[in-house]
Amino acid sequence: MAHKKPHLPSKVCLTCERPFTWRKKWARCWDDVRYCSDRCRREGRRHARAATH
Repeated sequence: MAHKKPHLPSKVCLTCERPFTWRKKWARCWDDVRYCSDRCRREGRRHARAATH
C-alpha cells in the first residue's frame, strides 16, 4: 500500500541547507531537530566549535 506524504512538515538543515521532512522517530522531538542527518549534526558541531576557538 503506497502512501503519499505531501502533508508532512519540513525544515531546512542548518549545515547543508537542504530541506528535510518529518520522520516518525522525530515525533516527540520535532521542535528540537535542527539537522537532517547524523553527518550534518557532527559537521555542524565541528564548525560551531571551530568558530568559538
